[in-house]
Amino acid sequence: MNLKISIITVCYNSSKTIEDTIKSVLSQSYSNIEYIIIDGLSTDNTLDIINKYKDQITSIVSKKDNGLYDAINKGIDLATGDIIANLNSDDFYIDNNVITDIVTKFEQEKTDLLYSDLYYVEEENTNKVTRYWKSGEYKKGLFYKGWMPPHPTFFVKKEIYNKYGVFNLQLKSAADYEIMLRFIHKYECTVSYLNRVTVRMRVGGVSNASLTNRIKANREDKKAWKINGLKPKPFTFILKPLSKITQFFNKN
Repeated sequence: MNLKISIITVCYNSSKTIEDTIKSVLSQSYSNIEYIIIDGLSTDNTLDIINKYKDQITSIVSKKDNGLYDAINKGIDLATGDIIANLNSDDFYIDNNVITDIVTKFEQEKTDLLYSDLYYVEEENTNKVTRYWKSGEYKKGLFYKGWMPPHPTFFVKKEIYNKYGVFNLQLKSAADYEIMLRFIHKYECTVSYLNRVTVRMRVGGVSNASLTNRIKANREDKKAWKINGLKPKPFTFILKPLSKITQFFNKN
């Protein structure tokens, strides 16, 4: 296996969690990893923690940005790997063989994109699972039913970003949904599913934090379809939040 993997971590005032993220990347059994950290000029001791590992991190950038997705785009511009992933500063890989398994799947299936499953965990006790995002195999048309995979498990060939573009900054909370909709549904890039949990994510997503935020996110979801010239089904935006309900009950 010789594919180069670029992993991008975006952070801002992430001193409570960033070390878990960094350690999970640096402990991977797969060796051909380029690790890029984009910091938004943190004012706590985030950079002090990052600099403890600077000899093992490929690039560290600390400058003002225009939000999460602008920072990710900066990371994509820097990335030189064959495949790019985003691992945010409150997420971490579940074990040391995640990247090895992902590269193996890419090489076996010659795919453009790959995704897997995710655990939401408590902020303090990360061994306690609160939600289990079981993605399942993608079938054409699933986006009409509100389906999407968890973004921290989403690995994309660099050539796909070069061909179809990066994150759309017109969107705030739904830029990850839009890019997956664009790549998978609109342009029909080949996509594979790795049937296992690869990431633990601490709870606290902005779009689901309140009913008001969920309504705003729903508007952004609609915008994601519109800017791509796509027409959803009448029930698409009802099914998208409803599809997450089972994640709270099946935690195994």
